[in-house]
Amino acid sequence: MTKRLEQAFAEASKLSKEEQDALARWLLEELASQRRWEHAFSSSHDRVAELADEALDEYRKGKTRKLDPGQL
Repeated sequence: MTKRLEQAFAEASKLSKEEQDALARWLLEELASQRRWEHAFSSSHDRVAELADEALDEYRKGKTRKLDPGQL
């Protein structure tokens, strides 16, 4: 464990039990969310690269136009 994380846990240990539980829930939810995002991005890398290639191909062929936010 890093010194910074030890410091954070030391500060958290001064909180009430309810606040500690709320912090723990938040931290666990954030870590789970991070894992889900990492999985989603790692499993979609090939598809994203494919879409980027398609977009560049369309741009080079003149099939794109400048975005006009006023027309959204």
